[in-house]
Amino acid sequence: MNGKRTRIINDPSDLVPLLQVFGSESHKRVFDKLCDQWLTEKELVEIFGDNESVSQSIELLRKSGLIETKWRVPEPGKSPEKEYHSAFSRVQANFFSSMEDLSDLIRVTFMSDDELRDLTEKLREKVRSGMTSISTLSRDLGKSQVYLKAAAKRAKGLTVRGQRIELSEE
Repeated sequence: MNGKRTRIINDPSDLVPLLQVFGSESHKRVFDKLCDQWLTEKELVEIFGDNESVSQSIELLRKSGLIETKWRVPEPGKSPEKEYHSAFSRVQANFFSSMEDLSDLIRVTFMSDDELRDLTEKLREKVRSGMTSISTLSRDLGKSQVYLKAAAKRAKGLTVRGQRIELSEE
């Protein structure tokens, strides 16, 4: 059943990491390779050659929930290594969105890291101080809830859980 599952999207902000992955040739190539077989990061670097790019791809694929991880049993005397494989082969989207919200999602997805940095730093600061409710953060920062969820799904160190934004252990 590996790789045969369907990713169900009920929240439009779940499109952000998918658009990031499939909007990048390097991330897409790593995902495609992981559809075929279980591979370690080291093996992916051997295939694609760019260690930093492969690491970024794995991080994004993991954050978006598109890959699964397991430990590879090593040869005697060697350390175990994580190996990765795609978790889904299909997607089903079932949501309604205003054009304004959808345009915010797409805009946040394709902003540069620099363009998004101020907002994500403010989000981290607010969440660290205990303000985690998306509706409260929306009022406080003057951004739509969809915009903030999209930014949090894209940002390192933040995760969306229901109607809250929390710090993550990344």
